[in-house]
Amino acid sequence: MINLSRRAWMNSMIVAGASSLSSGKSSFTTWLINAAQKRSMQSRMLVTQREACVDSLRKYLGANAPKLLRPAGALRYPSISPSPLGGAYATQLWDWDTLWTSRGLFGIAKALGDDNLHQRVADHARGSLFNFFEAQSDQGRIPIMIDDRNSDFFGSCKKERPNKNNQAKPVFGQLALLIAEELRDATWFGPRFDQLLRFYDSWLRENQALEGLFVWGNDVAIGDDNDPTTFGRPFCSSANLLLNCLFYEDLMAAADVARRLNRHQEEKLLSERAINLRRQIQKYCWDPRDRFFYTVDVQCVNRRAELIPGVPLGMPMSWRCLPIRIQMFTGFLPMWCGIATPQQASDLVNLHYLNKETFHGASGVRSLSARETMYSLATSGNPSNWLGPVWIIVNYFVWKGLQAYGFETEARALADTTLELLARDLAKSGTLNEYYHPDNGAPLSVKEFMDWNLLVSEMM
Repeated sequence: MINLSRRAWMNSMIVAGASSLSSGKSSFTTWLINAAQKRSMQSRMLVTQREACVDSLRKYLGANAPKLLRPAGALRYPSISPSPLGGAYATQLWDWDTLWTSRGLFGIAKALGDDNLHQRVADHARGSLFNFFEAQSDQGRIPIMIDDRNSDFFGSCKKERPNKNNQAKPVFGQLALLIAEELRDATWFGPRFDQLLRFYDSWLRENQALEGLFVWGNDVAIGDDNDPTTFGRPFCSSANLLLNCLFYEDLMAAADVARRLNRHQEEKLLSERAINLRRQIQKYCWDPRDRFFYTVDVQCVNRRAELIPGVPLGMPMSWRCLPIRIQMFTGFLPMWCGIATPQQASDLVNLHYLNKETFHGASGVRSLSARETMYSLATSGNPSNWLGPVWIIVNYFVWKGLQAYGFETEARALADTTLELLARDLAKSGTLNEYYHPDNGAPLSVKEFMDWNLLVSEMM
């Protein structure tokens, strides 16, 4: 039986006529049948529309994704480029871009049922990982980006200590696990595993604050480039949520790889580090007032003894860091990596994600809450703009988090929104772009952008 709301009942009176309702049931029954048929047609239209979006994107990505697979040459091993030859970033190998592009390429290969492409993606993803380890410094640091003409474009591996330049994001454990899962074999990574441990050790030595959280050295190439919680701030002051959630996920992935390699001592060590980092993110980044996860400032130091020597210190300083209460999309990342509690996830979804005045745009998730004073949709080059535009990687993070915590309806809606956004852009411009206007879906930046846009393959 169809349940009618009071509003639907009032509409039925208008459609069927009050006299018909009072004189008999036939007209009302007819209206009910027609209404049900209309809803069914609308549902089929939505399914048809979704299938059309999936079909157009699958064809485009299937034709262009293989162009991201670069043969060995300038780099020792075959690798994965963020964009096709001739496009922006085509000659570059980036840290976290490689992880997301690899995931997307595997997704496309599966969507097409193309085993040959799947094997080629595995070979090139593995080669990309090897290229990064080839460039690793004596201190264990790995460059953020390797260009055909420069193996350390951002100076990540400079020998001076401390080196305030950032190094690669902690994504290589995740990349190794992804490839191992796709190949159903991890033994190929055995000879490189100690290099991954050295990479983690370099982070522990140089970028771990007293609170156990990890900090960026500066604001260059941090992923979400002009994130106000890090961009323009003092050196080594920002325990950015993106960095720390990536690190947690990477430690968990590396522990899984260690298990597959029968390196159980390292598995235990990496798992313990992940658990500790999870505990610190919960302790310092969750804000019970706003019910949101924040990046924190780790600069808090009690200098009273230095500034007023000889004076009793009085009440001790009971905090070592402070939340930077700027609401970035990064506040949803603890859902993506499974750190959030079920109640925290519920708060994040109902108070923040679904709020159209903050994060919920017509085209997806705003990278910065619209209520923040620095919110801007301006087209930007370097740094790219993360002050509100919709990025497919942001939609993906939130989509994965919604799925993980059982918000299936919301996850499905976000997947549909993302598919429609990219399919509409493809139909209008013949290509895909780097980021989009959250309200009208207009492209705002680099054309011919593939990279993590390929992650839409998992939403199909």
